[in-house]
Amino acid sequence: MTPRFAALLRLAHGAMTPRSVDRLLERYGSPEVAVEAIERRKAEVPDGIRNEVVVSAADRLARLSALGVAFVSSEGLPARLDRIGSGPRWLFVDGALADQPTIGIVGTRTCTQYGLELAGAYGAACADRGWVVASGLARGIDAAAHEGVVAHGGRAIAVLGSGIDVMYPRSNRGLSNRILEAGGAVCSEFPPGTRPDRWRFPARNRIIAGLSDVLIVVEAGETGGALITSRIALEHGIPVWATPGDIDRPASAGTNALIRDGAFPVFGPDDLGAALDLIVALHTRSNAT
Repeated sequence: MTPRFAALLRLAHGAMTPRSVDRLLERYGSPEVAVEAIERRKAEVPDGIRNEVVVSAADRLARLSALGVAFVSSEGLPARLDRIGSGPRWLFVDGALADQPTIGIVGTRTCTQYGLELAGAYGAACADRGWVVASGLARGIDAAAHEGVVAHGGRAIAVLGSGIDVMYPRSNRGLSNRILEAGGAVCSEFPPGTRPDRWRFPARNRIIAGLSDVLIVVEAGETGGALITSRIALEHGIPVWATPGDIDRPASAGTNALIRDGAFPVFGPDDLGAALDLIVALHTRSNAT
């Protein structure tokens, strides 16, 4: 265990906001110096955070090992996360982060039955083509997309806004297990035991965007996490697709607005499959030349 890895592991257990971590590292120059400043009370952090950071890295690793969770620092994270300037400095991972083409499938928790069925069909189409599905394991569109890809033998990455051992919602614990059994991963920027506080979900959304080679929004209202994820993707040059819906349906207001503003429209699983095939063909042709 290198000193840098140990310091990052200890900082990660502080469960701070990503911006707070950035400020610490900007001020002190390295994880090692930041941890030392926290230990010596030179860094102004709440006592609760300090009490977590001062625990030794060896103790933290032993606890993670007992849970079957790996700590992956920046050097071991998927390279595509580098596209997000404020990307995670670490992830707690159960399972394996696949190095395959990845599509983010997101949408509202308050979706329609049509949206649920469509998200599941999109997940199945991705599985058939070897694309990994990244999403947030939330109720609604997220869970349906994960169900669809796993049911068809594909792999998924679930990014949580809580600790890996704090499933939110609890009803998706079984789905989480199926993702792992199918060779996918459940991961979080936050350490085990972290509660699903509201502010953690926008932080989670940037990781979903960063993992995705393309992002598709199935159903979304005028506000919400799916639109946050799509905005982050657009800001970093990640293609955003969307499925249109009835103009008077609240669950389609966000997707229709995305299409109006330039998102690529997708008209069902066959259309999605054809678009994914085209991306692979263009990538193969580009590599050949």
